[in-house]
Amino acid sequence: MGFAHWLIVVVETFAALFILLLVILVAVIAVVWMVDRNQEANSVLRNFPVIGHFRYWFLHLGEFFRQYLYSSDREEMPFNRAQRTWVYRAAKNVDNTNAFGSSRDLRGEGVPFFVNAPFPALGEQAVEPKPVTIGPYAREPYSHSAFFNISAMSFGALSAPAVRALSHGAAKAGIWMDTGEGGLAPYHLEGGCDIVFEIGTAKYGVRTADGKLDDDKLKAICAHKQVKMVSIKLGQGAKPGMGGLLPGAKVTPEIAAIRGIAVGEDSQSPNRHTDIGNIYELLDKVAHIRDLTGKPTGFKAVFGGVEWIVELCDEIHRRGIESAPDFIIIDGSEGGTGAAPQTLMEGVGLPLHEALPAVINVLIEKGLRDRVKVICSGKCITAYDVAWAISIGADFVNSARGFMLALGCIQSLQCNRNTCPTGITTQNPKLQRGLVVTDKSERVFHYARNVMQEVGIIAHSCGVDEPRQLDRTHCRVVGDDGLSVPLIKLFPYPKLPANASAEKTAEIQ
Repeated sequence: MGFAHWLIVVVETFAALFILLLVILVAVIAVVWMVDRNQEANSVLRNFPVIGHFRYWFLHLGEFFRQYLYSSDREEMPFNRAQRTWVYRAAKNVDNTNAFGSSRDLRGEGVPFFVNAPFPALGEQAVEPKPVTIGPYAREPYSHSAFFNISAMSFGALSAPAVRALSHGAAKAGIWMDTGEGGLAPYHLEGGCDIVFEIGTAKYGVRTADGKLDDDKLKAICAHKQVKMVSIKLGQGAKPGMGGLLPGAKVTPEIAAIRGIAVGEDSQSPNRHTDIGNIYELLDKVAHIRDLTGKPTGFKAVFGGVEWIVELCDEIHRRGIESAPDFIIIDGSEGGTGAAPQTLMEGVGLPLHEALPAVINVLIEKGLRDRVKVICSGKCITAYDVAWAISIGADFVNSARGFMLALGCIQSLQCNRNTCPTGITTQNPKLQRGLVVTDKSERVFHYARNVMQEVGIIAHSCGVDEPRQLDRTHCRVVGDDGLSVPLIKLFPYPKLPANASAEKTAEIQ
């Protein structure tokens, strides 16, 4: 009897709770129905109270379900499943071979492929690239071998564990890491990798109280032996003509101290440097920073055209070749970001496949190609993306999202919400806990080395000794008729200056 009585009490209690919850649910639904029915801002909810909310839930959940259940391997943007899987496997250093045949449409417009040599050399398939020297007129020129490096990503946009993992992995792979515009954090230095320090339009980390360049702060940062170059950020591929935005939710006391901004407040950097308004001021600023720090100095830009680069080159010749920027980072309009208006992200600036050959051709035509090294970035995450850029003429290729994928990014598109589920682009300690630095730094290392190794395999198949010997004769691109055209035909090399040597002509062409 005791057990039966106890059972009856439990059942009655649960029944009462169920009825209570049901009453509350009905009351909530009734309130929502009345609010929806009488509001005037949304016609769907006004006509379909309560159930209209499911539309927004499904719309939100759709971006997550598509990549797992509905999209094919080659459908998604910005990176499809096949691309992401390649990066994941390269980062884990597991077998990255496929069976049966490629799922890539080799007849699709814009698809690049490489011209294999009939009799490639015997022996090693991947050869270590030779070092390239940047900044011969700087007090501390920088010689660097690796042609694949980490693009600009700021601490603040990225979490501390993500920056730490990138730093350790970069050091092990022998590649550089660009700080992005958010200043130099101790996490950048932690792993011992080479650093490219970026000065953004807000001059975070090297700013005075009124937002101008603080020479003493810049000298102190560049006193670190790991800081090898300084990059002046004129623009970013995903948002040309607009400064960066760091939401206040991400501005912790630590990030605020590093950047020199207020805690917890949105930080919007200017759309351009207030002290750089033309090519003359740009060259003046390059010279000032190079003289001040002793480091090779260049700039990063998005290109809507190359007319201003023509003017820049002409001014360099008037001032002397030592006045040239030591490098130009060409950021394609397909570049990524933590937050940008869709209009700018999708409709402004030239994509890399158009901007890269255009800028390089101007440098060749003006006789400055040797003096100014070219670095590019913009959706280059696989070996054939990188090999294409080198074939066009890039000295180095940077990647940001490729290394984010190596860290474990699942393309959840949460970068601007501080809710990144993998701990990469969030300042939430609970979410950051999921990113284990020791594991992810190994993945960064393996990803970088495997990309460079496979670019070496492509170069070997094309019959050249090392990747930087690839040129526009080694790559073809599929046109709108399904037939491929050599890069050399799409983007012919310009005529060299009359005073160019025979050796230089042979080297470039």
